[in-house]
Amino acid sequence: MTKHAVVIAGGGPTGLMLAGELALAGVDVAIVERRVNQDLPGSRAGGLGARTLEVLDQRGIVDRFLAEGQKAQVTAFAPAHLDISDFPTRHPYGLALWQKHIERILAGWVGELPVTFYRGRDVTGFTQDDTGVDIAVSDGQSLRSEYLVGCDGGRSVVRKTAGIEFPGWDATTSSLLAQAEMTEEPETGIRRTSTGTYAIGKEKYEIKDGKVVYAKGGTVGVMLTESQVGTSEPTLRDLSEGLIAVYGTDYGIHSPTFISRFTDMTRQAASYRKGRVLLAGDAAHIHSPVGGQGLNIGVQDAVNLGWKLAQVVKGTSPESLLDTYHAERHPIGARVLRNTMAQVALMRVDDRTEALRDTVSELLSMDEPRKRFAAMMSGLGIHYDLGTGHPLLGRRMPDLDILTATGPLRVFTLLHRARPVVLNLGEPGGFDITPWADRVQLVDAEYNGTWELPAIGVVTAPKAVLIRPDGYVAWVGEGTQMGFVDALTTWFGPPT
Repeated sequence: MTKHAVVIAGGGPTGLMLAGELALAGVDVAIVERRVNQDLPGSRAGGLGARTLEVLDQRGIVDRFLAEGQKAQVTAFAPAHLDISDFPTRHPYGLALWQKHIERILAGWVGELPVTFYRGRDVTGFTQDDTGVDIAVSDGQSLRSEYLVGCDGGRSVVRKTAGIEFPGWDATTSSLLAQAEMTEEPETGIRRTSTGTYAIGKEKYEIKDGKVVYAKGGTVGVMLTESQVGTSEPTLRDLSEGLIAVYGTDYGIHSPTFISRFTDMTRQAASYRKGRVLLAGDAAHIHSPVGGQGLNIGVQDAVNLGWKLAQVVKGTSPESLLDTYHAERHPIGARVLRNTMAQVALMRVDDRTEALRDTVSELLSMDEPRKRFAAMMSGLGIHYDLGTGHPLLGRRMPDLDILTATGPLRVFTLLHRARPVVLNLGEPGGFDITPWADRVQLVDAEYNGTWELPAIGVVTAPKAVLIRPDGYVAWVGEGTQMGFVDALTTWFGPPT
């Protein structure tokens, strides 16, 4: 039986990000992935939000994605486009990039780290005891790990085997999603009718002046609302009939790369943890893809969980630290479920919904509502409840340009190795973290600029901050060190 500290079921974006986080922390981690390589048929999800770009920037790899994607103002809430170009971040935009490229780039990064892959196989079951998990793999192999993380999608075997409930709402609408060839040049763009929303696009495109310009010829992407919620395996004939019903022709569609179906089924795991088994990404929450949040919150689940799980595995922190993963991420997932349900309702095609849609669009054209909803949809407004105090507490640390004894640098540079940071902006030498020096960085620095948070605005400049590896502020010093030792102990274990 092969042993690892952590086994991850599923090597999509969430599983890859989690493996990278654990490997950075020196944890022996393995991924069990169904595909024999990272190739992904079709295009699937098509973008990264501003907060996810910041997370990748915190690890020093965002330029790999920016080099291949296209920056655009893609943040939206149902019909309302939300411009975030005035947000205080280095990434006040979304990045248009197909999921197959996102996965390829993430896999390239993970390939540079000590991560074991078991490809071409699935986790088929497991049993757990007080010290670990025995994992059954589809090729007959058995693995043993201290923890198992299910990143194996909405039909998660890990979640089902663990007996974690998955309450929520059944589908009310479904759509076909496909990529194929067409013998005729189709009408591209979005068409809304009394029966639903339909879209035809190309795999290759450019964004010019905020508008999508498709290349001539090439592979075509199709999205068709179905007349009733589909349950059978979708076929090329279904696509052809759907196109003819709306466009009067199927444009000679043929040779599909993939045909799939998505619905607005909305469910969330009752618990993100059961003993030594945890869930992340679609295994923990599913919802309509409207708003483009699914891949992004999965990656952010991974970044929240990774450093906590690493500290528990290494014995730095007690197992109770893992409870903060559910406490922090479950409310974020629940809010995404609610806002996607609201967006699906706003996209219905009838006169009353049209009136409501116009009203919501008008509301979100106002500055304050725009900022609040844009912060929610982009992920820049995430706030973990870490208690009362300074507005920074529980929020993302801004990527400031600071001056240190060794020269100028960006705050995110300090997070490249996923290690926590005490950033002292007051009198140099004012902090002693000797009992935590093996796991926490101490940086004395100067910053004389403005502190500004998305949707909140300018906040009082702190004298010091404790930044977690996921980039969120765990403690704020406002002239005293009250609560500092408690915060270090809570998040990074007892002193040694």
